[in-house]
This record gives sequence, C-alpha cells and structure tokens, in this order.
Amino acid sequence: MTRTATDIMEAEHVFILKVVAVMVSLEDRVGKGFDVDPDTLRSIVEFLRIYADRCHHGKEEVYLFTFLQKKGVPLTGCPLGALLHEHKIGREWVGKFAEAIEGYAKDRSGGRGALQESMKALAALYPNHIWKEDYLLSPMANKLLSGSEQEGLRNTFEDAERELGSELHRKWERFAVELEGKTGNPV
Repeated sequence: MTRTATDIMEAEHVFILKVVAVMVSLEDRVGKGFDVDPDTLRSIVEFLRIYADRCHHGKEEVYLFTFLQKKGVPLTGCPLGALLHEHKIGREWVGKFAEAIEGYAKDRSGGRGALQESMKALAALYPNHIWKEDYLLSPMANKLLSGSEQEGLRNTFEDAERELGSELHRKWERFAVELEGKTGNPV
C-alpha cells in the first residue's frame, strides 16, 4: 500500500518524539545536577532546526496548509492558525535553547536554569503539537483530499525532500534512533 502525504507527516512525528523524549531525560539529568554534553544538546538543536522545522514544518506550511487553504480551510483559527502559531513558538524556543546551551557550556552551574526552562518548554510544546496534527489535522486532510490529491501532495513532499537532499532527511532520522539508543529512551 502506498503511503499518503499524511502518512509521511505522521511517520516524521515518530522521529521528532524520539528526540523530545531524550530531551526530557537530559533535562531531568541537568535538574539533578549531572552534566550533559553540550555537543549532544547542540545536535538536538540542529535536528529541531533542520528535520523538525525545515523538513517537516516546511512541508506542512508550504504545501499541506496551502493545499488545505485552497480546499476552504482558513489559515486563521483552528487548526491551521493554531499550528502555525505553535511552529513560530517552537522556533523561538529552539533559539532560546541554542542560547541556553552556550550559556551552560560556559558556566555549567549558572547555565542550568535557562537550559532547563527551554528544554521543558520544548518538551511540553512538541507532544501537544504533534497530537493536534495526528488527531485533528491528518483526519481533516484525509477527509478533504482525494486519493489523487494525496498522491500529488506526497510526490510534492518527495520532491521537496530531494531538493533539501534526501540523505539529509535520512541522516536526521538515523540521528534520532541513535540518540534514543545512547540514552535508553524508547519511544
């Protein structure tokens, strides 16, 4: 059976949730006074910026939401307006997380608070956001899009991935699995 465009988006959520679960574990370690490798944290930021935002949210915003808008779903309100707002909030928190990592790298003890705050905010945002996409957006899209429209959108997603570099997408999915394995956080 061929995957639909919404199947692709839901599959990507699994990798994002793997990284978020690791982030929760790392935040807990920081809160208990243990040190966490800043390079691991920087890699998480890069994953969130490239895979979660550019690859995943990029396809949603540029292709899926635009397509749904053409089908009569307004960009304001729920669910599209709410999801777009959460994308913006996520970008802001990822920026704060990146800054907090640098503060933590320079001063482990003084940087813990900002690091924990940004990690907690992201760990709260992503699962709720993904729930909305999986249980509100995807079912709505599945009702509104015909089989041929889903196929066209899936092909557009695949073209977008090729433009970004198909290996880039796979690299970050491997990263999520490897990070999960290193920290023992099954999702």
